Amino acid sequence: MTFLAISLGIRKLMLKRLLICTDLDRTLLPNGRQPESPGARERFACLAARPEVMLAYVSGRHRALVEEAIRDYALPLPDWVIGDVGTTIYRVRRGIWRHWPEWEQDIGSDWRGLEAKDLRPLFADLPDLCLQEEAKQNRYKLSYYLPPYIDAEALQQEMGRRLCASNLTAGLIHSVDEQTGTGLLDVLPARATKLHAVEFLMRHQAFAVADTVYAGDSGNDLPVIVSPIRSVLVANAAADVVEKAERLAAKQGSTNAFYRARGGFLGMNGNYSAGILEGVAHYHPDAVLWMKEDNER
Repeated sequence: MTFLAISLGIRKLMLKRLLICTDLDRTLLPNGRQPESPGARERFACLAARPEVMLAYVSGRHRALVEEAIRDYALPLPDWVIGDVGTTIYRVRRGIWRHWPEWEQDIGSDWRGLEAKDLRPLFADLPDLCLQEEAKQNRYKLSYYLPPYIDAEALQQEMGRRLCASNLTAGLIHSVDEQTGTGLLDVLPARATKLHAVEFLMRHQAFAVADTVYAGDSGNDLPVIVSPIRSVLVANAAADVVEKAERLAAKQGSTNAFYRARGGFLGMNGNYSAGILEGVAHYHPDAVLWMKEDNER
């Protein structure tokens, strides 16, 4: 057997299946304050196009906003989209999006047959809650706007008390729109989380922890970032998120599955898609060969 044949055989063995799960805003999308490395998104698209790679976007955005991001930022079309703060999963094939009913069945058991519209009367008398537009609601996501002055913690405690009294297991996700300063509050089934959704996808698509990489930048990514799933915080992540991730990973014994992008990989700065590529290369050094080859074409 020739040296070339042996080399090709080894290379073939190196090309394993890989599931890349990434947050969108300020992770893959360069819509933060820090600069993006030129050509980084193109390199990411080349990696995502490889037949060994399965790509999943994990975002709080609903479908229309995910499609808008794909179009506006020339992103590769993913194989899966975990959207609506974890309440929907879509399978994307040849541009056709299909709901994954198995996921909704899984999270729906938390609400004992009820849907988001059925929960609205529980909170109808709370004056500080303003329902978001219908396009931002779905079967298992009840979303409100909050005024900036509200005591969000006290409000969540009251809502949690009412949900518990109704024997409903739910999660309350509070955030703030960085552009408008408006408070946002989502009521979701307790299992409708990024972590559970990624684990669900891994299990059903037969991906092990060693074959999966998750990328994020913010606090709502931390449950996955500090889990046993191999993960990367992009270099543009805020300092407090990095500090909390390091502390929680150490506490949970998952430091070997946590990587913080710092820049320097292939001459890039580690922000956004450059950080995702750096993280993938950290866990899968053979991927560096793919990236270099694709960049030379």
